[in-house]
Amino acid sequence: MANNTYNALYSPYGAYELKAKYQRNFGFSSLIVVGFVLLILGVAWVIANWEDEPEVVYSAQKVIKTVAELGPPPAIAKKPPQVKVTQPNVAAPKVGIPKPVADEEVVDDDVVLATREELAEIVAPDVTSASAGEGDIVVDIQEEDYLPSPTEFVPVEIYPEMIYQEQPDYPRLARQASLEGDVVVQVLVDKDGTVRDAIVAKSSGTASLDEAAIEAAKECRFKPGIQNGQPVACWVSFTYNFRLNQ
Repeated sequence: MANNTYNALYSPYGAYELKAKYQRNFGFSSLIVVGFVLLILGVAWVIANWEDEPEVVYSAQKVIKTVAELGPPPAIAKKPPQVKVTQPNVAAPKVGIPKPVADEEVVDDDVVLATREELAEIVAPDVTSASAGEGDIVVDIQEEDYLPSPTEFVPVEIYPEMIYQEQPDYPRLARQASLEGDVVVQVLVDKDGTVRDAIVAKSSGTASLDEAAIEAAKECRFKPGIQNGQPVACWVSFTYNFRLNQ
């Protein structure tokens, strides 16, 4: 009876076999986990440092003849350091009141403005003025000989001012037929104030009146437009009114 009582008090309990092996199993499983983590880190490092050889693409040389082909300037990746400049005490500019314009003087009836998305898709070409190689873009624009097209935007601070307007001759056949009309002409005013070209922006509906307006417009004289203190060539428009004296 005493022997049975002793065995009941001092006999092992609580899964003795598992407790005897848990340290070995814990160490073995820890080594497996550490090895798996190191394997994942190694694969990630190999993928991150894997570099393919860059593909070399050769393109033909492109020569730019007009300013319009240059496109917008490329984005500046690194901004220069900002320099603090003391602002002078200058009076704020006065905003003028817009003046109404007659319907017959409006020439841009079908203007379509580009959206922000369309402007963002415009990519400026890689322009270089150094020695031309394969795939380079060479700027070959003679600034003195360059004249803008009628649809090209030219920044102008002071627009040309007419100092002499040639009056057109009323065509004989149009006078005999009692034809009247208004002709809106566009003229290209050069840096010296002369008219280099003239076109019909809005026709009167009579060819002879349009031709007479163009011939007279070419003889007009202007004060040239000014941008950054320098004269610039730009287009301006005005109207010739053909009326018969009753």
